Amino acid sequence: ADPSRLRTTKEGLIVAHHGVSVEVLFSDGLRGTVGVKRKSGHVVGDRVQVSDEVLDRLPRRTEMRRRDARGAVHLVGANLDALGVVVAPLPVPPPGFIDRAIVAARAADLDPFVVVNKCDLAGSVGLVSSLESAYAESVPVFPLSAAVGSGLDPVLDFLKGRRGAFVGITGVGKSSLLNALLPGTGLKVGEIGAVTNRGRHTTTVSTLHAFASGGELIDTPGFQDFGLVDISAEELAAYFPGFEKASEAACRFSDCRHRTEPGCAVTNLVKSGLVSTERYETYLELLTEVQAAEAEARQKEWKK
Repeated sequence: ADPSRLRTTKEGLIVAHHGVSVEVLFSDGLRGTVGVKRKSGHVVGDRVQVSDEVLDRLPRRTEMRRRDARGAVHLVGANLDALGVVVAPLPVPPPGFIDRAIVAARAADLDPFVVVNKCDLAGSVGLVSSLESAYAESVPVFPLSAAVGSGLDPVLDFLKGRRGAFVGITGVGKSSLLNALLPGTGLKVGEIGAVTNRGRHTTTVSTLHAFASGGELIDTPGFQDFGLVDISAEELAAYFPGFEKASEAACRFSDCRHRTEPGCAVTNLVKSGLVSTERYETYLELLTEVQAAEAEARQKEWKK
């Protein structure tokens, strides 16, 4: 065989996705760009094999998915360990955004955490207080300001040895935050529109960045929706933030959905004020949504 015609195979990691091409960091430290189809399914964080410009994905350890308002499923990142939900006083996240992200992260075997950016702005004290009250017993909550550069070290410490991704609606300052955490990144930063109070999309590609202190972070484009994908009612009941105390007490029925079942630890916590009515109502809204999706999936199976 002609040695020049032998296929050369290299392993690497996708560190940027540009739509029709991906940037691969190879195990020898070199980088290369490989063309891909626009809907190839590859995502930043994927481990791949490249043979003569042909890219094959290696099995994923974890994957994070979300559904948009039109029902389409998007991959957020692959082989992640942690998911940071970034919020700010402006723009305000849609109802249930944080809860959906936390449930999806836990179901994907990731460690979720909440980042409250723009804590230099008026109104941030009330937001931090309400978020800590709702989530601090469930997940880490990091108040910080990318603009001022305060509160960054706890996030860097949390991400040591982990690969994380930030998700949040457009305009909460994910790119500013990455620039603050990793000086020299130089990501574009958008302004909030005065009329809409919504940010402008500044990240159009997903990119992976490594911290000198250890750990990695994937920066993703902002989006407005975080719909759940293939989450069962059982998973929602188990992973909803704020119900951790219920698992200590244990419901009478192992398949309890925390609605009207007798001997439910969650409804007992609501009655005793240990879980707020507002948090419980958010859970019931998500449960209705999840059960409707399950019923729809069953119907599709029957029609096959």
